[in-house]
Amino acid sequence: MSHPAFELIRDEQIAEVNSQALLYRHRKTGAEVLSLVNDDENKVFGITFKTPPEDSTGVAHILEHSVLCGSRKYPVKKPFVELIKGSLNTFLNAMTFPDKTAYPVASQNLKDFYNLVDVYLDAVFFPLISEDTFRQEGWHYELEDAGSPLVYKGVVFNEMKGVFSSPDAVMRDISQRSLYPDVTYGKSSGGDPKAIPALSYQQFKKFHQTFYHPSNTRAFFSGDDDAGQRLAILDAYFSQFERAPVDAEVKLQPRFNAPRSVVATYAGTKDEGKARDGMVSVNWMIDPPEDRTEALSHGMLSYLLAGNPAAPLRKALTESGLGEGITGGGIGSGLRQPMASFGMKGIDPQDAGKVEALILSTLEEIAEKGFAPEQLEAAANTFEFSLRENNTGSYPRGMVYMFNALGTWLHEGDPLGQLKFEEALAALKEKAGKGHFAGEIRRLFLDNMHRTTVTLSADPEQGAREAAKEAEILAGVRAGLDETALQATVAETERLKALQEEVDDPALLAKIPTLGLGDLPRQSRTVPIEVGHLGEARLFYHDLPTLGIVYLDLGFDLHVLEKDLLPYLPLFGRALLQTGTSKEDFVSLTQRIGRSTGGIAQHRGLSARQGSDGSAAWFFLSGKAVPDKHEEMLAIMGDVLLDARLDNRARFKQMALEEKAGFEARLVPSGNAIVNTRLNAGLTEASWIAEQLGGVSYLQFLRELVQRVENDWDSVEAALKRIRDTLFNRGRMVVNVTADGALWNRARGEIEGFLERLPDGDFAFADWGIDYAPKSEGLIIPAQVNYVGKGANLRALGFEMTGASAVVLKFLNTTYLWDKVRVQGGAYGGSSRFDLTSGNFSFLSYRDPNLLKTLDAYDGASKALKAGIGENDLTRSIIGVIGDVDGYEFPDAKGYSSMWRQLTGTTDAIRQQRRDEILGTSVADFRRMAEAVDAVAQHGHVVVLGGEAAITAANEKRPGLLEVSKVM
Repeated sequence: MSHPAFELIRDEQIAEVNSQALLYRHRKTGAEVLSLVNDDENKVFGITFKTPPEDSTGVAHILEHSVLCGSRKYPVKKPFVELIKGSLNTFLNAMTFPDKTAYPVASQNLKDFYNLVDVYLDAVFFPLISEDTFRQEGWHYELEDAGSPLVYKGVVFNEMKGVFSSPDAVMRDISQRSLYPDVTYGKSSGGDPKAIPALSYQQFKKFHQTFYHPSNTRAFFSGDDDAGQRLAILDAYFSQFERAPVDAEVKLQPRFNAPRSVVATYAGTKDEGKARDGMVSVNWMIDPPEDRTEALSHGMLSYLLAGNPAAPLRKALTESGLGEGITGGGIGSGLRQPMASFGMKGIDPQDAGKVEALILSTLEEIAEKGFAPEQLEAAANTFEFSLRENNTGSYPRGMVYMFNALGTWLHEGDPLGQLKFEEALAALKEKAGKGHFAGEIRRLFLDNMHRTTVTLSADPEQGAREAAKEAEILAGVRAGLDETALQATVAETERLKALQEEVDDPALLAKIPTLGLGDLPRQSRTVPIEVGHLGEARLFYHDLPTLGIVYLDLGFDLHVLEKDLLPYLPLFGRALLQTGTSKEDFVSLTQRIGRSTGGIAQHRGLSARQGSDGSAAWFFLSGKAVPDKHEEMLAIMGDVLLDARLDNRARFKQMALEEKAGFEARLVPSGNAIVNTRLNAGLTEASWIAEQLGGVSYLQFLRELVQRVENDWDSVEAALKRIRDTLFNRGRMVVNVTADGALWNRARGEIEGFLERLPDGDFAFADWGIDYAPKSEGLIIPAQVNYVGKGANLRALGFEMTGASAVVLKFLNTTYLWDKVRVQGGAYGGSSRFDLTSGNFSFLSYRDPNLLKTLDAYDGASKALKAGIGENDLTRSIIGVIGDVDGYEFPDAKGYSSMWRQLTGTTDAIRQQRRDEILGTSVADFRRMAEAVDAVAQHGHVVVLGGEAAITAANEKRPGLLEVSKVM
């Protein structure tokens, strides 16, 4: 594990991450490398640079996009996309932060992993970054003809327009900038659309030359690959450079002498008679934590104050009646000087001072009284369980280790200390009972004068005003162009478009390393499962190693409910866990869950069923616990299922307001998902239910529900109790257990006894009588970008697809749609989706400056598929789809996925058939999909979520295209 080019600085065994940690310094350049050697098959590599911006032009963000658009060794337009198309990666992306840019990759396949590492290293150190790439990814003037208006185009430019269309994003940006006015954190690292056009290509190039150097590098590896080979790979790149001084220090913000206030607006609508269009955030700058104990203390204090619905600060805010939901995430850990924020959304801006006063007085009260022992015990158990379980969900564990280490490593601190927690946690638990957190509230907040209060309110004219200002600037630029310059701009626009449409030389594409079909496993991965009964309930058991934790899912079939009850389910699920029971209020219940379990959560599962027009539609209550807490976990689950205080009107109203505010906040960041849900709602049963439980229809239901809670509570309470009385019966439920055999033997009797306490009703399935009526809609929100969708059900159009369709769409997404919608159209993203089980197909765009142009691109997709595919592209696309199918899962996720396949009728035989179809994809499959996509072009319906001006203009050009309604 040594290499002559590297000096070994540290060598430690870190039990908490089950790794040997080796910290190196490259002798020639000074590059630092943290190498974790462990048995994780999901191997991770990341290379990170300090990239503190001096302005808000988004230079670091644009560069992050651009370095992945071709390099010295791989001189093609989009090696990043080729990797997406043809890799088994479990993670592949790049991220711009306020002070760093990170390039992480992960894969379970060793050959694939090394391919990813090599492409990324060449990309960051030897990118082509031509001026054309800068224009495409950053910004440029576009003029289609001499008579047209001049416009801005660029992927990052439009991405950030989308970001700043979200009031929550505006609040986060202003809050951060208000705390750090004199240092890099006072700039918008992603880029402010108003400032992006001030960035020149020369500045862009200089930024790369300055910061993308091994002397400014933090490189990271984690996994079961060879530790010596890691160093050899890095030295092959690092050794091509000489050591260079890089001034990338993130300077400390001088402290304020007194708190400051900021009042601003966002582009939003004002409803008649509604004054609650405001947001307020109280923010603090905090000194960097001195050690791991203090860093853990920050996290636990955030949880104690506002990390769950029963936390005292969050509870005080939600019960105040001053707003609809909370904002701010407590104490963050991503900045050198951490930022803390607490606030509310959905307030009357005139009440901002009341919210600020409530936050400060509540903090003062807690500092005086301290936290109750029950609160401290629950928080400590929750944190300890999370640290020991180390379940990072869809993120590779190694990536979490990398970002934890970077918190201090980036600023010349100890990266290994951030990976340990045993001593720090023990020290913190010792302090906790001695008034530690009360003292921290006073030190970090009450006595800390480096504080800002930011108040935002909606300005219905702001969007139009900003658009007019942009048009005025562009008109001024255009007026300064003589006829020759105008024609040159038109020619430049045409040249860039032609360049974007050029196809890469196959010989150059072949340089990008890839696997072969022979490297792919032919057999589908299976999960051990035993299917049977536990009493009257269906039982699924998965014998998997779970580090001493039992994972339990209780599922209840939604088909027993009348359809008018379905929209209540998201709030009904929250009410089970957040209203208390007849024996304890919701604060005590929350603390009990925290003390005794690793968490209890509710969620829903929706899918079409194999070979059926019906759906799998289930409500789940899931829990996890260690052996000596199984009985208590089951007792809690029984209490919330059968004894939740569904008559708690005040608490339910708070939850309804929070749910509504949260949904409205998601409209812009998750616009493509909202559009997809709406597109499919009129096509299949499962999709219709999804719209009722999470689409625009659900938002409309929430708005009406808030009024009904106020004016007709009896009917709301009756509906909630009807759901409980009908849904929770052991004759219509499933039990899913994931644990090793010894744990299961210990827990089985306890679970069986628990089930006997549940009602034994046998309700018949309800007749939902759904009227499927897809239609084309324009849904107006105050945004500067659009989310454009078009779709249909292929089965209803007469097409039966196979697993090969996923390969065709992988190719379509990474070639035609990437080029037409993103590269040429300037949208942040464009894709197609197809659900083989239901037959639903959709085109979607994300943060899109266009509307009709994007629809035209969708309608031209069949022509691109009819052109066929080369052998290399076909192989890459097959590999990419197998990578998607074989994604990495932790044991609890494996158990849940296996159960869900049972409920949807997806047998192992069907999965293997689909895998065989994927591996056997041919040109004939492209022709079949081309015909299907052509039918979507002719018969599909359209849903657009976007700005009023764009939707109105589209209807003027194509009368009757969209049925228009206002969502916000």
